[in-house]
Amino acid sequence: MKSIRIGIFGLSRGYDNVDSILLNNAEIVAGCDQSEVLRERMKQKLPNIALYDSFDEFLNHDMDAVYLANNFAEHTKFAVRALEKNIHVISECTASGTLAECVELTRAAEKSRAIYMLAENYPYMLFNLEMQKVYKSGKLGKVLFAEGEYNHPVGPDDTYFIRRYEGHEKHWRFYVPATYYITHSLGPLMCATHSNPIRVTAMPIYFPRDDRYATASYVGDNSAIITCLNDDNSVFRVTGCAHFGGHENSYRLACENGQIENVRGDDKVMLRYDPWTTPIGEEQRQFYHPAEDVDDAVRAKKTGHAGGDYYMFKDFFQSIREGTQPCLDAYVATRMSAVAILAHRSLMQYGVPYDVPDFRKEEDRVKYENDRETPFWGNDGSAPTIPCCSHPEFRPSEENLRKYREVFAPEAK
Repeated sequence: MKSIRIGIFGLSRGYDNVDSILLNNAEIVAGCDQSEVLRERMKQKLPNIALYDSFDEFLNHDMDAVYLANNFAEHTKFAVRALEKNIHVISECTASGTLAECVELTRAAEKSRAIYMLAENYPYMLFNLEMQKVYKSGKLGKVLFAEGEYNHPVGPDDTYFIRRYEGHEKHWRFYVPATYYITHSLGPLMCATHSNPIRVTAMPIYFPRDDRYATASYVGDNSAIITCLNDDNSVFRVTGCAHFGGHENSYRLACENGQIENVRGDDKVMLRYDPWTTPIGEEQRQFYHPAEDVDDAVRAKKTGHAGGDYYMFKDFFQSIREGTQPCLDAYVATRMSAVAILAHRSLMQYGVPYDVPDFRKEEDRVKYENDRETPFWGNDGSAPTIPCCSHPEFRPSEENLRKYREVFAPEAK
């Protein structure tokens, strides 16, 4: 089997997935980052890698694929350039930061001979793969309602997180609306059911961090509750990145003949039927750990996100080798981005519904090809064009900022 040559753009998150790539019989031939520290760290792990601080030079390196692991809302322009050179792309979340970028990405993906895949790893956690398998079997019938929650609270004393992920006061994490980080909750549901959101509403849970926290965040919304009506008449209820309750991710598919969900706080799944819908030879209620290929299990345990990173790259490389499209192709990826963006607009109006464009259709592309509204600061210093919080006047307190700046003071290092 021919080894796929891949380059990594963004050597912070990119470094985390080196093992996931190598364990899938791929060769990491190049890396790119403006940080000399991150380039040197990668060189220590992979002595033969070619390293660049310029994306232009990096993209000219001889490689089959590129892994985009740069900032959250800055993936599209680099994905488009790679696709134009027929270089396969696996891009971290989110696919696109604006609706105009959704248009640009789908147009580029259609013209390219290369494959595009969103690097959304939660559908590849073992219990979510099991839920996909059971739903695909048809035993549960059609999905009617599904839930996806991604809860990731960060403690007030977690200075490691701050130093690694929130390195300056205009960082995207301080301006990301509560709906935008949606792919961890929505992705597993879309991959399992192939239902496509066509209308979205959202409500904020406004609960700013108190003065115990070291933060420069301009988002006072603790979470967002997002409801999607889908093209098959099913309904999803999902979060963005939520901060309520305990750290977890949980999913449920409620269908005409029964339901399957992962058990909160555990790797087990729970499959349940009604007495009159239980298949012959099965128990009405089943609690179990999903089965896993032995070799895959050994490899997956060496990677992050409960093995999801390993299985995600396995799917990407398999798509390249077989010339097939992954579930998380450009159309699914941009639809999730559009849900996130339009859910924020709904949230700002406390639940006004928005229709979700279908970027397969040129009439929908034309409608949004100039829509560049963004809550983020640009690399060129350009300011956000829309508020990032349901209360636009919200600001971090002076105590929040003092504690945040103190984390980066020389004496604190």
